[in-house]
Amino acid sequence: MTLELPARLTQYAAGGGCACKVPPGELDRVLDGLTAGRATADLLVGVENGDDGAVVRIDGGRAVIVTADFFTPVVDDLRDWGRIAAANALSDVYAMGGEPLVAVNLLAWPRDVLPFELAAEVLAGGAEVAQEAGCHLAGGHSIDDREPKYGLAVTGLGDPDRLLRNDAGEPDLPLTLTKPLGLGILNNRHKATGESFPEVVEVMTALNRDASRAALAAGASCATDITGFGLLGHLLKLCRASGVDAEIDAAAVTYVEGARQSLAAGFVPGGSRRNLDWVRPHVAAQVEDDELVLLADAQTSGGLLVAGELPGHPVVGRLLPRAGGEARITVH
Repeated sequence: MTLELPARLTQYAAGGGCACKVPPGELDRVLDGLTAGRATADLLVGVENGDDGAVVRIDGGRAVIVTADFFTPVVDDLRDWGRIAAANALSDVYAMGGEPLVAVNLLAWPRDVLPFELAAEVLAGGAEVAQEAGCHLAGGHSIDDREPKYGLAVTGLGDPDRLLRNDAGEPDLPLTLTKPLGLGILNNRHKATGESFPEVVEVMTALNRDASRAALAAGASCATDITGFGLLGHLLKLCRASGVDAEIDAAAVTYVEGARQSLAAGFVPGGSRRNLDWVRPHVAAQVEDDELVLLADAQTSGGLLVAGELPGHPVVGRLLPRAGGEARITVH
């Protein structure tokens, strides 16, 4: 369906996608003061390590995985935005080793500037991806807002003894990355210029389902998805939670076509710069600063970073024994 908007969709939001996340350092300071939501006998994963979803044991062999994710437009196509936002929200369940069961829509819409009828195309995109995932999509919540926002609240199921967690990493495990990086930089270029990047849309709308299942089949117990805090940011959180250090082989990391050229042209989201500022004190870099910007780039609906080897995906580093003190990441 072709729908006419008064202006390009991405122009109705100050930021775009997961680059709009609250900076990780600020989020840590707020969450550190919370006592509610900490893990208990039945709340297997709570707020303590900033994992991808909360996990509650409901009986011996089943656990409920709960998450929510929404953001402003990252592309100008209404349906593609819906597809990307849905794939991104579902990814949190896959990153925990679960299967999504049911989701509800989260929609904010500036009704005074964008006809509300256009929202139907966004919702249709979300429904398309939920159907692909075999996840029921039923109802949701909508509000009138200054900026358009869309996402899902998702409930999934998993085996409490076979979860993927960010606190289960062990020294000497390889690190596998299942999607290329550079999505934030290309999305920022799209927002600034209107250029289309079909490969980026294809990467962002691809489910992390197969990667999650492959990780479980390989016996992995530690993973996280790479979204708004970038590879370095999410890896730092994993290292802190697991009590390990890590090293990254920058040459082994793959990128979507045009990422390096777009970086050189200055299309770097503010979120990516903030990510690098946050992780820099914990990084020992043997590479140029531009390489670190790419590794800290704020991804939207990125891949999984798995502590383990998955056939068909690049090994980009490994976990190391903690050398003492704060977690450290060596990039070479």
